[in-house]
Amino acid sequence: MKVLRQIGSVTAVNLRSLPQRVGTSLVIIIGIAGVVAVLISVLAMSTGMLKTMSNAGRDDRALVLRNGSAAEASSALALDAVRLIGDAAGVRRDADGKPIMSAESIRVFTGYRKEDGAEVNITIRGVGPQIRALRPELEIVEGRMFEPALTEVIVGQAAHRQFRGLNVGDTVRTRGANWKVVGVFTTGDAHESELMVDVEALNAAESRGGNYQSVTVQLESPRAFTAFKDSLTSNPALSVDVWREREYYEQQSEMITQIINIVAYVVGGIMAIGALFSALNTMYSAVSARVREIATLRALGFGAAAIIVSVLVEALLLAAIGGGIGALIAWSFFHGRTASTAANVYGQLIFDLTVSPELVAIGIVWACSIGLIGGLFPAIRAARLPVVDALRAV
Repeated sequence: MKVLRQIGSVTAVNLRSLPQRVGTSLVIIIGIAGVVAVLISVLAMSTGMLKTMSNAGRDDRALVLRNGSAAEASSALALDAVRLIGDAAGVRRDADGKPIMSAESIRVFTGYRKEDGAEVNITIRGVGPQIRALRPELEIVEGRMFEPALTEVIVGQAAHRQFRGLNVGDTVRTRGANWKVVGVFTTGDAHESELMVDVEALNAAESRGGNYQSVTVQLESPRAFTAFKDSLTSNPALSVDVWREREYYEQQSEMITQIINIVAYVVGGIMAIGALFSALNTMYSAVSARVREIATLRALGFGAAAIIVSVLVEALLLAAIGGGIGALIAWSFFHGRTASTAANVYGQLIFDLTVSPELVAIGIVWACSIGLIGGLFPAIRAARLPVVDALRAV
């Protein structure tokens, strides 16, 4: 109890003297705030992307690709394969007994960003006639749904915000056809980065006959996935890979989110080293400025533990304040901001940066770690100060 009382007393004295060291304290706070703001803002990209991709999938939907295909763009399924997939076990059927599914094809066309006019690749997805039953989250927020067999297109809300020439009434020109924009839709997931058309119209325009690239099916329940997968993989007439829809989209974003995370921690780590040295110098300066005060406390019988803890508490408090400010900066400037992946053969993915509570917690942990390490060695030095020499210091 005596040690705890000493720690409380010395820490209180130490914290009351903080206003006298505003300048040096701000060095720690600003440095750590910068580290946390950068770390969280970069990680917010991967969090937002993963959230957008995972929202595109449901556990009661399954996605079928050609065996060995890494993504839809590299897959190909013939019409006979599509029919066998629809007849598989575990597929939900509508009131007329038809399987609720969508055989789909995707293409990429060149568009332009509204912000700077930069050329980008935009995905246009051909979907089946039961797309509304398969994806009840799809809502038309402007205009109407496209008519089957016509060269009409609906535009995802995210794509509508980001790219030029996608207003209702505009014409989208691809290699095989001119598509009239008749509606804008929202799904709350990655599909909002795309345009949707009737798959048969798209295949006809691209002269692809009855070839598709993927099939998405509605399962009777999430538990029906195993029966559905086994039914397809055991069929000698098929050579396909079967995914839970959610797992497929998470896997598609995994590599790029890993790269973003590595960049975030490397950049954050480099900045953290700078902030750590700043904290060390500042805390050493604070200890040097309080040499006689510390020596007096030691002479009065206060133990080394009380001195060490008081210095560490000061460093942690300043670090926590810096971490909180950094998290607030990241949330204020980046949360909800729209970003997109770089253009590639698969088109662009548009997503909102997400500063989640988990990211804020990571930032605070980093801040406190920097404060703890930055305050540890000055705290030990303070506790080891020779009392007699310190009292003689001017």
